[in-house]
Amino acid sequence: MRAFELTRNILLMGNCRCFSSFSTCMHRQRYAHRLELGRLFRASPPRTVLIGAYLLLAVALAAQSNLDTLLGQARTAEKRGDYSGAARIYEQALALAPGNPEVMKRFGVLEQTELKFDDSIAHFRQVLALNSKYPEVNFYLGVSYFGKNDFRDAIESFQRELANPKPHPRSRYYLALALQSSGRMDDAIGELNRALADNPSDADALYQLARVHKNASLQAIERLKAIDADSFQLHALMGEFYVEEKRYPDAIAEYRLALKKNPGAMGVHFSIGLAYWVLHEPDKAEPEFKDALKENPADPVTNLYLGDIATQDQRFDEALGYLQVAEKAQLDLPQMHTLLGTCYQARHDPESAKRELLAAIKGDPAAAAPHYLLAQVYRELHEPDASARELSEFDNLSKSSADKALNSPGGMAPESK
Repeated sequence: MRAFELTRNILLMGNCRCFSSFSTCMHRQRYAHRLELGRLFRASPPRTVLIGAYLLLAVALAAQSNLDTLLGQARTAEKRGDYSGAARIYEQALALAPGNPEVMKRFGVLEQTELKFDDSIAHFRQVLALNSKYPEVNFYLGVSYFGKNDFRDAIESFQRELANPKPHPRSRYYLALALQSSGRMDDAIGELNRALADNPSDADALYQLARVHKNASLQAIERLKAIDADSFQLHALMGEFYVEEKRYPDAIAEYRLALKKNPGAMGVHFSIGLAYWVLHEPDKAEPEFKDALKENPADPVTNLYLGDIATQDQRFDEALGYLQVAEKAQLDLPQMHTLLGTCYQARHDPESAKRELLAAIKGDPAAAAPHYLLAQVYRELHEPDASARELSEFDNLSKSSADKALNSPGGMAPESK
């Protein structure tokens, strides 16, 4: 009340009738006002301090609200591709909050998008000067260095980001790219493998890993050519390269040249046989597989291919011998069981045929051929209902998957030795 009364008296001083009395009144009132304010401050300092704190908080909240509004506007401008407009908004935000790390980070990312790598690097480094582990800034700094082909600094930045508790999820992938670009292929492969361990469905990492291996192969081929353009190693490697490219005739030609250089080389006959088998030339594939079998008579895959060729040629007793070797090696493939079932059926052993065909169906429920063969076996066992059921299943699977096994009941996917 006293403060209110003082203020009222000061305002009422205009009622003084002469200058002299007004001056005297003014002097007295001013003196009393100062005394009263001092008394109030000394009597209740917490209230005054609290009011000041509230004022500061209100100002801070208003500033933060304005900053959030500006950041939202900048993000909207970026989404519609108005990068110059977004840059102006970030400049306004920095004027409102000088040195704000989040504003500088976002401004740097915008500059990076515009390929202004030097400007983005400057902003990122300002943020890191304030906080060396500010979230994701080391990653974005690395990307800017990578854009400038500064692979050394890019690698260091990505490694610092990966040292953080929650690094940017693409840090390891971009580290691999930087390592690859700097010629450190083994390190790049290691990082890509780690990226795939973290995320097995990372298509980008798989693609880059394939490219790294292919590039390494091409580099090895060029180095071999420089050493000896007609060496066994170069012809064998070119054969494998052509197989990957599905250029099977070229692969066969290279493998033949490799054998001329080294007739006793292990595995080359198998590779030639496999190429002929893929080309649907079993008459040429079979002698190559038999030569391969001389190198390793117990090899289950070679025996399986020979069993397939013999089955197609209706040499069932011979085929069964090959297939039983593969079976003893526990090569548990649906195609092997289908071939065995075919052989047992031809040898009039329906129970054994039934056992093998049921195993083939269990291993590959979508394959149509085993159902067709099993229908014949059930008919031989005088089980017409079971036979009709298998024929119906065969028709359904044939229509849905256009299974090629109808023309080749023992068809197999190519296997590498």
